[in-house]
Amino acid sequence: MDWYVVHTLTGKENQVKQTIENTAHKRELDHLLGRILIPTEIEIRSTGGKRREIKRKLYPGYVVVEADLTDEIRHLIQQTDGVTKFLTTRWEGEDDDNAPRDVPIPLSSEEVERMLQRAGEEGQKPKAVWSPGDAVRITEGPFAEFSGKITEVNIERETVKVLISIFGRETPVEVDFTQIEKI
Repeated sequence: MDWYVVHTLTGKENQVKQTIENTAHKRELDHLLGRILIPTEIEIRSTGGKRREIKRKLYPGYVVVEADLTDEIRHLIQQTDGVTKFLTTRWEGEDDDNAPRDVPIPLSSEEVERMLQRAGEEGQKPKAVWSPGDAVRITEGPFAEFSGKITEVNIERETVKVLISIFGRETPVEVDFTQIEKI
């Protein structure tokens, strides 16, 4: 089985995945279909002083399908509501109507390995929305209402160091993710 990238309407990725799986099961084509992935990562956000973990799609509008791509499976995928096309294709031969055939090109093993690694264990580690250089305002704590730039992000402790100006001097202070907001 090879891996193929399928372009979908944005926001319909889960529906496309379910429909492909259900249709393949009904037509007894399960043996030709492997895994269907919607690569995601967990992102830490803070809104209103509350910490939230959000699952974010790495590639919105795309579903990655592992399949033995027979004509039947290819048509099943292409005819699924929400699917627009296979991402990479090449023209090959002719179909029954003597028209050129659009044949999907599978991902290389290196591309698959990178994608599975990023979406696998690495995608399950929370990632911060904050990055060094971001301008932020501190919303609570002893430095509330101070503004500054982030100099350091500590994902394990869920804190950032913000460089603020106190009495005309740049001073680094450490605050929680939930105590800051972007400017």
